[in-house]
Amino acid sequence: MIYLDNAATTRMRPEAREAMEPFLDADYGNASSLHAAGRRARRALEDARETVASSLGADPKEIVFTSGATESNALAIAGAAEALRSRGDHAITTAIEHPSVLENFAHLEKQGWRVTRVPVDGHGLVDPAQVAAAMTPRTALVSVVAVNSEVGTMQPLAAIRKVSTGAVLHTDAAQAIGKVAVNLRDVDLLTFSAHKIHGPKGAGGLWVRKGTPVAAQLVGGGQEFERRAGTENVAGAVGLAAAMRLACSGRERDAAHMESLRERLRAGLERLGGVRIHGHPERRAPHILNVAFEGVEAESLILSLDAAGVCVSTGSACASMSLVPSHVLKSMGIPAELARGSLRFSLSILTTEAEIDGALAILPAVLSRLRKTVPVAR
Repeated sequence: MIYLDNAATTRMRPEAREAMEPFLDADYGNASSLHAAGRRARRALEDARETVASSLGADPKEIVFTSGATESNALAIAGAAEALRSRGDHAITTAIEHPSVLENFAHLEKQGWRVTRVPVDGHGLVDPAQVAAAMTPRTALVSVVAVNSEVGTMQPLAAIRKVSTGAVLHTDAAQAIGKVAVNLRDVDLLTFSAHKIHGPKGAGGLWVRKGTPVAAQLVGGGQEFERRAGTENVAGAVGLAAAMRLACSGRERDAAHMESLRERLRAGLERLGGVRIHGHPERRAPHILNVAFEGVEAESLILSLDAAGVCVSTGSACASMSLVPSHVLKSMGIPAELARGSLRFSLSILTTEAEIDGALAILPAVLSRLRKTVPVAR
């Protein structure tokens, strides 16, 4: 198998798995219990919190463990909105956010909030001036993704921070951690996920700047500083911490590796002809390459590549079952026929040159066959 869908999920690193194993078997105590087994679990949980905080440059008390990025985004948006309602009833986000962000803002609208979705340019880049123009005295919350999961465009969070004074600024950094530099000074709330950085599925977190109001959305216990009730996933937190430490400490080296492979893939694809690269030419994360193949339907191409042992996707895994063209590409002004023929190749630190070359060797015959036999809807 040639796995080029790492923006959807990554293979767990051995270090993360090894760190988790004791808490799946011998040390399985509840971290809220007072006995020795519970105290060992609590110590492991707090050690994991310290590791995550240190990796991000944060205080351990600012780390809230969750089940992953979707829950973290919900906690950030719904929780901040609930806590900030006395300040205002207007929020700003972008047209290219992950569904777990967009759908939470749609839910806020049902509760009476006014939501502005600022547009992006043809590269998927948010103009801070558009955010500034959308700001009102009633704007309480702004949410802008750090790295778009479909095209890899990196957003100018520092500039957006400057124009959103007075509002709480959240970013979904699930695709940024371990790939690009993330500065906590630029935001108030930051989402991260373990399985995007070679950790376990079902583990993630939200960084909450000290003093930022966030109301718990899961209630029924005092866990996670009373921001997220429920028995803590100790093994998941330990695996997340191990993955986070490795991802952040090796970020520059790993990013250079992924960028080299991405450019090798891009050059090979462009030699095939009939392809267009989406996303910003410079402000681009190292692990994502979104490509439109002219005259081909993405669904047919994905299935054909899968049959040949190559795993790719059309974009966000949360929306991959839908045949509707990507809302991200539509927002970028990409014509529908190109959007329907677009694939996302995404790499990781474990991706090899052999995998890139293998995919490039398989593609020509697949594309030739599909262009001859499968008509493209217009």
